[in-house]
Formats: sequence, structure tokens, C-alpha cells
Amino acid sequence: MTRFLCNRLIMMMVTMLCASFLVFAVCEFSPGSVARKSLGPFATQQQVDLLFKKLRATDPLPVRYSRWLGVLLGLIPDPLQAPDSGLNFNDPRGAQYFGNFGYSTLNKLPVNDVIWDRLKHTAVLAGLAFALIVPLSIIFGILSGLKEGGALDRFLSVICVTFTSIPEFASGVFLVTLFVILWPLLPGTSQLDPGSGWSIPSQLVLPVAVLVIYDFGYVARMIRVSMIGVMERPFIRTAVLKGMDTRQVIFGHALRNAMIAPFTVLLLQINFLVSGVVVTELVFAYPGFGRLLLDASLFGDIATLEAATLVTVAIAVTTQLVGDLGYMLLDPRIRVK
Repeated sequence: MTRFLCNRLIMMMVTMLCASFLVFAVCEFSPGSVARKSLGPFATQQQVDLLFKKLRATDPLPVRYSRWLGVLLGLIPDPLQAPDSGLNFNDPRGAQYFGNFGYSTLNKLPVNDVIWDRLKHTAVLAGLAFALIVPLSIIFGILSGLKEGGALDRFLSVICVTFTSIPEFASGVFLVTLFVILWPLLPGTSQLDPGSGWSIPSQLVLPVAVLVIYDFGYVARMIRVSMIGVMERPFIRTAVLKGMDTRQVIFGHALRNAMIAPFTVLLLQINFLVSGVVVTELVFAYPGFGRLLLDASLFGDIATLEAATLVTVAIAVTTQLVGDLGYMLLDPRIRVK
């Protein structure tokens, strides 16, 4: 197990290193001057020329990437925070520390002062949605899988397919029309502002509902298919013939085996709920990670884009590691030395 974890951690670091290089290269070679893209469209030419000199943008790409990685790992100070730069980039943590993602020109703040707050907001939204998606998916999947082709299976399948087919913006507009315009029970925006006259929990209801409606049907269908396959296995028929209680058969034998395949699907929803909820956050003006990523892309905030990409990759590789460990718990036949 120790060797397995060490190998996976090394693979995670290599994956993040490759991803960071690709993102850095794309940002560097995208149309326009690197300095101009970093400072934004409203910077003066003098500031652009100064930043171009500080970045030493004429150096080869591997050299510039090594310098950027050194700043990120805290091995060298950030040259943009030098007093003689004249850029007024000031990080209260200092110019040299581990995890220095640079300065966000969009928000006029260090990236670390922006990205972690937004990620925390999205984590709250994703956590609530995930806490509802998992039990709903399991319940719908079990009920459908136990009576394949029956009236209940067809009814639940129609619900799952219908909800999954509705885009997030469409369900968001529909819910706003119902619960904000026709029946003013909930706020139409979710800016997490306690002074807006609405409580924070009430501001989370609609965006969480949109994510649950869009996502749980897909996961439920995956569990349904897996449940059907497991219920046809010989050990299930043997347990039934022995007179074992139906509830014990389902929750003691069938469900654990049926969750092996959908386990990966469930973990993939974490990646979606963190970095793929741009539409939902945009519809409800939610100050989350996905909206930050969209704003940074539109503005050309390179430092924020690079930091957000690394965070997204880190979440993805972490869920993969958790998935491998989960497989070992769900299936005792899998052993790692």
C-alpha cells in the first residue's frame, strides 16, 4: 500500500507539472504581448514595456517557465514585486513564499487573496449539491434496478432522462420564474450578501436545486445499470433462495457490488461541481470559482487562469486517488502490495 501511494503521489506531481507547463505555454503563445495580457487593456505603454523587461520575455520558453515555477514554489522572489518595478504589485505575504501564484490584474489583488475565497464559496455550493445528489441517485438507481422494465422503472427513468436533458440555464430561468417572480419566496441572485434582506441559506436554495436537477439523473442511470447487472449474479440468487431478508440482500450484498462501477462517476461529479458550474454561478451571480475562471478568461488575467487550472488539476488527480482507494474498500479482491 505504501508503495502504491508513493507511486500515485509521484504521478500526481508529474501530471500537475505537465499541466502547468501546457497552461503556461498556451498563455505565453496566445495572440498579443505577454505583458499587455498580464496588465490588461487599460495599462499604459510605459507599464507594458516595464513589465516586458521584468518578465524577460525574450528568454526561451523553458527558461521563463522555470522562473515562473521557481516563484510558485518559493525558490526565488517574484520580480514583479520589486520596489523598482513601478507596478505597485504588493503581496502582504512577501515576494517569496510557497504557493505564490502572482498578482491578479483583474481584481487588483494577489491571486491567493482571490482564488481561495472563491473556491470556498464553490465548495459550499458543491458540498450541498453533492450531499443531495448521492442519496437521490442511489435511491432512484436502486428502485429502478430492482424492477427493470416495470412501471416504476419507466417512470423514474423518464424523470432522470428529462432532468438530465434540461440545460442548467433553462432550469435556472424556470426556477427563478416560479419562485422569484410568480411566487416571491426566494431571492433571484445568490451573491452571499447578508445585507440583501435574504438569509445565506435562502440564497443557496436555487443554485443548489439547479445543480441537483441537472446532475442526479445521470448518476442514477449509471447506478441503475450496475444494479441490474448485480441482481442477476449467482450470489444474489443464492441469497434469495436461502430466504435472506430482501433489505439485507439489497444493502448487504447487492448495493456494495453495484457501487463499484458508479463510484468513478460519483467522483467525477466533484470535478464538475467545482470547475464546471460556470453557467449556474453566472445565472445567479454567485461569487464562485467557476465565475472567477470565466471572468479571468474574458479579461485575460493570466496569473488567475494559471492558478485556477492548477487547482482544477489538483482536484482531478486527488479524486482519482480517492477512487482507487475506494475501489479497494468496495471490492476486497483488489489488493495492492
